[in-house]
Amino acid sequence: MALEEDRDLIFNQFANFLNSFDPSVHIELSYVNQLGRNKDLQDANKIADKGDFYDDVRKEFREMLKLQLAKGNNGLKKMKYITFTTEADNLEQARAKLNRLEVDILSNFKSMGVRAESLDGEERLRLVHDMLNPDKNFDFSYKDLKKKESTKSHITPNIFNFAPANNFKFGKFIGAVSHFQILASEISDRMLSEFLDIDDNIYVAFHIDVVEQAEAIKLIKRKNTDLDRMKIEEQKKAVRAGYDMDIIPSDINTFGADVKSMLSDLQNRDERLFVVSIVMMNFARTNQKLENTIAQISSIANRHNCQVKRLSHQQEQGLVSVLPLGVNQVEIKRFLTSSSTAVFMPFTTEELFIDSANSLYYGLNALSQNLIMADRKKLKNPNGLILGTPGSGKSFSAKREMANAILVTDDDVIICDPEGEYSNLVKQFNGEVIKVSAKSKDYLNPLDINMNYGDGDAPLKDKANFIMSMLELVVGGSGLTAAEKSVIDRCLPKIYQKYFEDPKPENMPILGDLYDMLLSQEEGVGRKLATEMEIYVKGSLNVFNNRSNVDLNRQLLCFDIKELGTQLKKIGMLVIQDQVWNKVSLNRGSKSTRYYIDEFHLLLKDPQTASYSVEIWKRFRKWGGIPTGITQNVKDLLTSQEIENIFDNTDFVLMLNQASGDRDILAKKLKISPYQLNYITNSNAGEGLLFFGNTIVPFIDKFPKDTMLYKLMTTKPEEAK
Repeated sequence: MALEEDRDLIFNQFANFLNSFDPSVHIELSYVNQLGRNKDLQDANKIADKGDFYDDVRKEFREMLKLQLAKGNNGLKKMKYITFTTEADNLEQARAKLNRLEVDILSNFKSMGVRAESLDGEERLRLVHDMLNPDKNFDFSYKDLKKKESTKSHITPNIFNFAPANNFKFGKFIGAVSHFQILASEISDRMLSEFLDIDDNIYVAFHIDVVEQAEAIKLIKRKNTDLDRMKIEEQKKAVRAGYDMDIIPSDINTFGADVKSMLSDLQNRDERLFVVSIVMMNFARTNQKLENTIAQISSIANRHNCQVKRLSHQQEQGLVSVLPLGVNQVEIKRFLTSSSTAVFMPFTTEELFIDSANSLYYGLNALSQNLIMADRKKLKNPNGLILGTPGSGKSFSAKREMANAILVTDDDVIICDPEGEYSNLVKQFNGEVIKVSAKSKDYLNPLDINMNYGDGDAPLKDKANFIMSMLELVVGGSGLTAAEKSVIDRCLPKIYQKYFEDPKPENMPILGDLYDMLLSQEEGVGRKLATEMEIYVKGSLNVFNNRSNVDLNRQLLCFDIKELGTQLKKIGMLVIQDQVWNKVSLNRGSKSTRYYIDEFHLLLKDPQTASYSVEIWKRFRKWGGIPTGITQNVKDLLTSQEIENIFDNTDFVLMLNQASGDRDILAKKLKISPYQLNYITNSNAGEGLLFFGNTIVPFIDKFPKDTMLYKLMTTKPEEAK
């Protein structure tokens, strides 16, 4: 799905792209759809067992992916190619020109936001081989080529039979090549998409040659003159026959209007003229199946006032023309202007499928029903947001990604859980649920540090920033004064000295040590700070004045802060974020750390926790951290320029149903079109838009309810396990 402002731009860019070629260049656009060739997609559900406690869950997840795969046309591999040839006086000039063309073409595609890459010789052979041998794997390397042996013997099938007039046999298949006849004066840009959406084998080739502009105008003027002459002849016949001379065949008037319009476009609208030939090939194992597909193709063409006509006694020439060789042997052509040719843009429904061992499942493409598989680690900024109104499926989507990550990667997963709704899933995966509250016996030490903390060069310096942020929450008001910061900075090296000399857990300082050190300072500000800390050290809020006694080495950790009182909630969330920094520091260079923050807006309401969150969004990526904020309040992401940086440093946004005001914000920030906004307007749970880098796809995820994972992930009490 192209962004709103890009759709017309891409069309105009593609028309200009076609206009950029000179008459010495022949262009062939090839669309190759093949059943059974999409091994990457079929392998998506082959999640390997690891011999741990979760293999039964992996088996269930594989079955779910297999079921989802069957809903789409993922067994159909869709490929698009451009082949270009040129004329030159010698081979050296031809190569130089082709190299320049290649650079220009790739640059043009890049400017349109289209990913394209060049094929080498072996890849071109594979393409032609797979088109001619749909049931065989390509097994060839140039190093295996014998002396004086042609590559043709490695790519052609054993059997070719072109004896029938309207079809031919190749290998175990029957093929038929047709030409596409354009009868309509205006062509819909949906027609090509409808052809390519057919769940069957089809090859479509567009052969395009540009006509030199002066010659094109001369040609169309000549056509116009011919039509005027025909009109005069018809009028003479009418006079001789004694009827109204204005009654002439309608075709002459229609063609005359078309020619005049074309001439005007060439002279006044920067249009160019192209000679276009369109051929398509269908194939199947049986004649009946082949005829059924061709009938389906013909029906689409007829709907658009066009025709698909079988080539008679020209099937061999048709096959050569449909292969991506840049050779056209079908002399059935049509003149089209730049705009009319650009209607057949090769950019149809955008898919999101990344072939990576770390790719996770995000539902089905709502347009094509194809699997969406993506790896956030491939993004420039893997930071993410999951946004949606209550009941839209935010928590479910987050849990699905967490579970998928546990099943297929070695990543550590950490959850900040303000509502206590992730414990079932965490326990299923042998994770650790850490209940953080004034009554809990699970303790987190906010002064925990490791030698890799922060950037690793100065762990205490980075830790000091966190401690000061925490004490600013303790002090409240306008935060710490310069004098207070200086005293704290003086005390910290002293309380950490013993640990740095002998880094044993029992030597790790706690808040009480900082409290005592502040009390011992000569300045009154030290004693003032100690007094303000006292309730968190000796009073009723002393839950954080203990050494950590929980297992922080599990792959899946959940910090449950549901019962953390209002006074401790902000500090608790800040302490958890610091524990995440510790984990990311330890994992740096070895594995990724995924951090999910539910009710993310709570962290953005306070300057200290908001600032700390912004730092996570800025710096996590360099250390292998992948943070994800989950919230219903999009407006809270725009409360300040600093917080807005979270949006700017996020390349993954999973949008479910949105409130009206939030839709407007997202449309502006992510350049979402009104058409795309329909997918997040009054949408059902599990439906929405996925913003992934420069790609936006609508998705739908109807996760099977009869699975163990669904019962663990659902937030509906009646469905929970």
